[in-house]
Formats: sequence, C-alpha cells, structure tokens
Amino acid sequence: MPRDKSIKSILIIGSGPIVIGQACEFDYSGSQASRSLREEGIEVTLINSNPATIMTDSVTADNIYLKPLTKKSIIKILEKHKIDAVLPTMGGQTALNLAIDCDKAGIWEKYKVRMIGVNVDAINTTEDRELFRLKMKELNVNVCKGEIAKSYLRGKEIAQEIGFPLVIRPSFTLGGSGGGFVEEEKDFDNALNHGLNKSPVHEVLVEQSVLGWKEYELELLRDNIGNVIIICSIENFDAMGIHTGDSITVAPAMTLPDTVYQEMRNLAIKMMNGIGDFAGGCNVQFAVNPETDDIIGIEINPRVSRSSALASKATGYPIAKVAAKLAIGYNLDELKNQITGTTSAFFEPSLDYVIVKIPRWNFDKFKGSDRRLGLQMKSVGEAMGIGNNFQEALQKACQSLEIKRNGLGADGRELKDQNKLLESLKNPSWNRLFHIYDALKLGLPFNTVQDLTKIDKWFLNQINELVLLEREAQNYELDTLPKNILKLLIESYVYLPIGLILDFSEVSNVAVNTFGDMLYLAALISLPIVGGLLLIQCSIGIITRSAPSLNLFSFGFPIALISVFIFLYLGVGPISNAFSDLTATAINLIDEVLHSYKEGSL
Repeated sequence: MPRDKSIKSILIIGSGPIVIGQACEFDYSGSQASRSLREEGIEVTLINSNPATIMTDSVTADNIYLKPLTKKSIIKILEKHKIDAVLPTMGGQTALNLAIDCDKAGIWEKYKVRMIGVNVDAINTTEDRELFRLKMKELNVNVCKGEIAKSYLRGKEIAQEIGFPLVIRPSFTLGGSGGGFVEEEKDFDNALNHGLNKSPVHEVLVEQSVLGWKEYELELLRDNIGNVIIICSIENFDAMGIHTGDSITVAPAMTLPDTVYQEMRNLAIKMMNGIGDFAGGCNVQFAVNPETDDIIGIEINPRVSRSSALASKATGYPIAKVAAKLAIGYNLDELKNQITGTTSAFFEPSLDYVIVKIPRWNFDKFKGSDRRLGLQMKSVGEAMGIGNNFQEALQKACQSLEIKRNGLGADGRELKDQNKLLESLKNPSWNRLFHIYDALKLGLPFNTVQDLTKIDKWFLNQINELVLLEREAQNYELDTLPKNILKLLIESYVYLPIGLILDFSEVSNVAVNTFGDMLYLAALISLPIVGGLLLIQCSIGIITRSAPSLNLFSFGFPIALISVFIFLYLGVGPISNAFSDLTATAINLIDEVLHSYKEGSL
C-alpha cells in the first residue's frame, strides 16, 4: 500500500548518552531514518541527550531536542509540536523502553500520537523473557530450558531443577547488562542478586547453558503485508558465551551449511511474523549445536540493532532508511532498489566478498576492571575489514584497530609464555585473537586450542594458514629475496626471451599465429556456453521476478552448472579437433625456440 498521508510529523527517539551498548552504535540508524522521512516531506522531531552524534546535528532533523530521555521531556515536546506518530525503533533498547513507559502512562493516547514501526505487544513479547519463551513454544521454535524468577527464592528453586551450568538473563536491560554464565553453585547467589537488581522490573530468566555452541544472526526487513527479506547472515567467530557486541563477527556466515541456513531462515521469518505487528528492521539470534546442528532461538529484536549498521555497510542495503519508509506505510515492492535505482527494494543482497568486524576495547582507561568477556558488552567501538576472503578481511580489521599491531603475526609482539596463552584461550579477553595466533605459532596442539576456545575449526585453520605463511616467509632474508626473484626471471628468459616479441622472424610469426589459434579455441569453447547461460539466466530472472520469495541460489546454480556440462558435451567434437591441432603447433614452436636460443642459454 502507498504511504500513509495522514502522517505529517514524526518524533524519533534517540539512544541516549554515550554508554557502552548504545549511543554511537545507533547514530547511523537515527540519522538515516531522519533523512529518509524528510525525503517524504515529513517534519522530523528528534529527542536525544547526546550532542556528540551526527544524529543531533542541526541539519539532520527539523527540530532537535538535547533533553533527557524521560516522559517529562516527551510531554514538553508534544505540548509544543503537533506530532502525529512516534518512531521508537531507531534508538535501540533505550528508545523502546521509553516508548513503553509513555504508553503505560497514557501519554501517546492523550496527545493522539500513534506508534509506528512496532507495536507495544511486539516489544513486550521480545523483551519480557517469559513472554518470549512462551511465544517461541507456541511457534514451535526450540528455546533453552528455563523459567522466569522474580525473587531470589524462586531463582534458587529453578537452579536446582535445571542444574549447572546456567545462564542468567535479566529482562529489559541494555547490552546484556546484569547477565552472565554461572558454572558452579557457589557463584549463583551473587549472580542472581546482580541480575535481579539490574532488571528494571526485577526479573531474570534462569536457563540452561549453551556455552560453546555456535552463534548466528540474521538481519531481516518486514513490511506491512508480511513480505520478508533476509538482508545478511552474520556468524560469530567466538562461540556462545560472549556478547555479540564483544565478539568478532563475519558476514556472510562462513561455516553454516545450506540446509541449516534454510531452516534458520524459515524460523526467523516465523518468529518475526509471530511476535506482533510491525514493519521495519529486525535482528534474530540463534545458537546452533556444532555436533547435531540443532537450532535454538536466543532472542529477537523488533528494531534495528548494532548489527544493522554492519549489515548495511557490508551489503550496501540501507536498512534504516528502508525501515523508516516501511514504518509510514510503504511496502518493499513499492520502494526503489538504492543500488540499481530501477528495480524494487524487494530483493536479498548476495555477497562475493567477506566482512570481518573486530570490537575495540579501552580497558587501559579503567584500571582494575574485569577484562574477561561474557554476556555483558564491554567494547567501546569496532573496526571493519572488507576482503576477497576471510584472511584478507581479518588482517585489514586487525590493522584498523589502532592498537599498534600490524595484524596477526610478523610484528614481534607475540606472547611466548605457554601458561599465559592457555589461560587467555580459556578465559577470553580483548587480546584472545592474537593469542590464538601466538599459540599456534608456538606449537600448541590444534585440538587443544579448539577445545579451550570452542571456536569452529574452519576459523582456526584460516589462522593456522597465516602462521604457516609467516613460517615460510622466514626462510628468506630481505637482501636475498630480490636475488631469488631475479634469478627466476632470468632463467625464464633463457627459454622464452623478451626479445622474441620484437623479432619478426619465422619463429615470431609462428608464435603470433599460435596466439591467434588460442583465441579462436577460447571463443569456440566460451561463446556457446556464454550464449546458452545468458538465455538461462534471463529465464531465471523472469521466474525470480514473478516469485521474489524463491531462493534463487537453491535452483539457479544447479541449472547453470548442468547447462555448462551439456554445452561442453555438445561441443567436445570440434573443440577436440581444434585443440589437437593447436597442441601440435605449440610443440613445434617450443622445439624451434629451444633450438634457436640453445647457444644463448645460461
């Protein structure tokens, strides 16, 4: 359906002051949403208490208020401006909590302000741990075994029923504040009290631990009529047990089998459609058992998240910008593709490159702080690397951290104490990635590193290849490396001198003719295949256009692959004859070259 013309002015709630887990991470979303709404001629009013963000720049919105994110501040704005709707999905959990408080206080109803992008039921279902657990069971989505505790005694009872290790997840908190893993019973009392005190509703979820499982995220967009697209799959480098904001993340997912991905995709869409009415961005997190591939739903956020900015930059798909337009009534097929400018926004991006995000910590500024990473986010920023493969993107991200490291290895700052390395691998901190490299370089068994970190073997193998590459490079000295290269070049000119290109002798003529024959053979092989594949791709494009929800990769790739073999089979006769003639000519050419320059060899 087209845009809702009754909405003339919108209030955007920001993410608040600079606090770990909020503020700067959502600056991108707020500024993009404001720009998107102003394109539609809508008056945008923004409230945020952080003057250091781009969001609060004077050119971002029509009216900007640097006020505390409280009900009192909201009332003052509503009394001064005629606001038709409020958009709370661009400011993280802080904005959602404030929107709920205002709804409970009857503020939106009093001033006739509609909540767009999400409804209260969806917020409550996703943030209230008990409601979320019950809803997932209703949707047949597996969740961890657990129960809600609103008191210390009830928490103790649940712990005895489930057994240790356990996870404590407070309700309505930001950045995993108050949560954590409890390995032994002696640590449970303090952890339970801490979680209850951190929750604004004095409520925690006590559930079984899935420590060591693989963690994935899916970034989704949904419109008002139920169209859903998967923008990006994101895989956590670290296993379950570390907050997503503190984990190295990779897009697209590297170790996710297609069958598991398809199941995860279906579950995410089911969860998104089942929690309530909303239109916009959504982030869904899953845990996957590395041995059985069992999938468990961890949480769903009916809003743009920190990962949304990463997914937008990784794919080029402007999630916040599109989400804002969906909130005012547009559907995905009514919006233009921001990349092509002609097709619709109803498509799923595909990546032929790799994105690696590495968090940045500043523990040195907080003397005596606990540097161990867990369910509570502690990073203050992040660096993102883009590469043709995981290793390239990883090295670029490492070099971008501005911590005086030249990436993994080769900077002479390795840790060589085996006991310290083992301790670091077991208890993750900001430097565990570098210590994984150091441990493999030192010769610690691969299985030991994997057992202590629970990181997928594929990632560890990628790092181990870098170790082997460094070890190979150490066989050369700086002053000898150019000599070896020059020697190889000189030896290659013995058999095919550069002067051959300039000598218009009989041999040169043969070489030119052979080159022409090679081009002919290449055309003979490629043109039928290219022409046939062009027709097939056009057909697939028409089918995909007619049914956008179909997974293009699942059927398009096998069809294209089978077609290549068919075309090759049909052309094997003429190709074989041409190749035989070319081979005979090439042998004669090599013989002539060797005899012509035999006397000039070194």
